[in-house]
Amino acid sequence: MKTKYTSARLTALRVLEEVFEQGAYSNLALKKALSQSRLSQADKGLTTELVYGTVARKITLEWYLSHLIEDRNQLDSWLYSLLLLSLYQLLYLDKIPSHAAVHEAAEIAKTRKRGSEKLINAILRRIEREGVADVSRIKRKNKRFSIQYSLPVWLVKAMIEEYGEVRAEAIFASLFTRSKASIRVADLSRKAEVKELLGAEDSLLAPSALVKKQGNFAGHTLFSQGLITIQDESSQLVAPILQIEGDEDILDACSAPGGKAVHMASYLTSGRITALDLYDHKLQLIEENARRLGAADKITTQKLDARKVFETFGPRAFDKILVDAPCSGIGLIRRKPDIKYNKENADFKTLQKIQLDILDSVCQSLRKGGIIAYSTCTIMSQENFEVVKKFLDSHPDFEQVILDHERKDIVKDGCILITPELYGSDGFFISQFRKVSE
Repeated sequence: MKTKYTSARLTALRVLEEVFEQGAYSNLALKKALSQSRLSQADKGLTTELVYGTVARKITLEWYLSHLIEDRNQLDSWLYSLLLLSLYQLLYLDKIPSHAAVHEAAEIAKTRKRGSEKLINAILRRIEREGVADVSRIKRKNKRFSIQYSLPVWLVKAMIEEYGEVRAEAIFASLFTRSKASIRVADLSRKAEVKELLGAEDSLLAPSALVKKQGNFAGHTLFSQGLITIQDESSQLVAPILQIEGDEDILDACSAPGGKAVHMASYLTSGRITALDLYDHKLQLIEENARRLGAADKITTQKLDARKVFETFGPRAFDKILVDAPCSGIGLIRRKPDIKYNKENADFKTLQKIQLDILDSVCQSLRKGGIIAYSTCTIMSQENFEVVKKFLDSHPDFEQVILDHERKDIVKDGCILITPELYGSDGFFISQFRKVSE
């Protein structure tokens, strides 16, 4: 059944079923569903809001429903997802009348299983009348924060240990602020022109970046012409910090989708970038980005595990190396809420070992005087400052390069650490090492 009332919600429900039941990534499942749909732009916007909002608030929504449903396992999984989706609308979307959200949920339920609309109506009408349970009455602090901010308890605990309760809660709250649209201007001489055309604002973090509250930059002619590319303002700090002179041989050890590789290539004259990734489809993304931005002649892709760099390239192969390491991705939760539900992301020790193994391999292929930039999209010390310390302790032939920025609140211990509440960007970390002896 597809009507003007239910088509966006039907699409959202199908995406949520893939995410909750099959473990699909919400951004990929949503992109596929929207590309195959005939929804209007307005309905695509609503579908996107419903999917991301329901995923982001899942723990909170489940807690509210737990006061009304004795055993969720007795419900069909699609019906439970429909309740989550509908409750999200009732509680968080002011522009959708409650009676419309309830009616349309019942209509969807009726088409899936005759009689199920009665349960939908009963639960949602009760919430309309009585409201939901009071989160503030939860006595255990970590549990209360978990429910209030829809974060797993392990992450709440880890963040409070890392940042203290006040800053941790500020970070938690910031994750529900809508992500800004952020682009890098490829030709900075045209930045003012691009800024005016897009109605964007200058980034407070990166000179190459423009930001806007929202916008479909990928659909703009400036994007297809290679004048702009979508890249978070925090990650645009990496290439300039490397102080590329133009003739270097540079390794991008964990490159996909290639945003940083292409940015580094913009500083090159006779130099070359070797961009690595483990998967063919990700190498294709790097190549597509390079072609669109006119950097294909400066970037060579290669399928390789970054832990195999030294045995593949040998000693003194590169002047500069970027390790944008595999990590928990905690800094990306605002844009990719699925991350917080992935239990593997809690295993910081395993991630740290991978990060150190990569650094140990690539550092052996660096020339004397060369620079390694180590970056992550996480804000956890185990993957950032601990990795820096352990690498330097075990590699006396390297020294830390002290980084700085005009925004002093993102500088810590000679590294750049951007947390999501500071500037509304992704969470991001950058450090640097210099090889001082053979």
